[in-house]
Amino acid sequence: MAQTVHSYLVFETDAGFCGIAWNAVGITRFQLPTKKAEETERLLLRRLVAGEPGTPTRDVADAVAAVRRYFSGEEVDFTDIKLDLEGQDPFFKRIYAAARRLGWGQTTTYGALAKELGVGPEAARDVGQAMAKNPVALIIPCHRVLAAGGKVGGFSAPGGSTSKIRMLELEGVHLGPPEPAQQSLF
Repeated sequence: MAQTVHSYLVFETDAGFCGIAWNAVGITRFQLPTKKAEETERLLLRRLVAGEPGTPTRDVADAVAAVRRYFSGEEVDFTDIKLDLEGQDPFFKRIYAAARRLGWGQTTTYGALAKELGVGPEAARDVGQAMAKNPVALIIPCHRVLAAGGKVGGFSAPGGSTSKIRMLELEGVHLGPPEPAQQSLF
């Protein structure tokens, strides 16, 4: 059986260089920004079985434009972007569909997402694993899924949790200690 060759593009945004890969069905991979185009390409190709630089289709070009707008601070909705998640675990696909419903500036927790899917709190780990393996981070907004208590939790993208915090801040979400209910006397 022949392997599907994915086309890909590395492009610059205000946050650095991103990468996107696609096939005839839709977008298959997305690489969050790094400081160097070569690093982004290396990370993107690590997750592709076969990839060649390509000229984006209209849909992919629209996705690239949306990503550029996102990293310039503009509110963007990625839900209409066509993805190809073939080969992903069926339960992970359900998790990804639920995460995709989180809009700009909305967050949830791993446990709450598990509950929304009708599974017990023990499935929060499965949600975390799905987010860590998300092939199209940002388009499936795994940065909007937090640990219990609204804590940042992990983030497997370049920059780790610092990148997650910056992405959330672009959306107006500020994580940190809550403001005290009363002013201190001192």
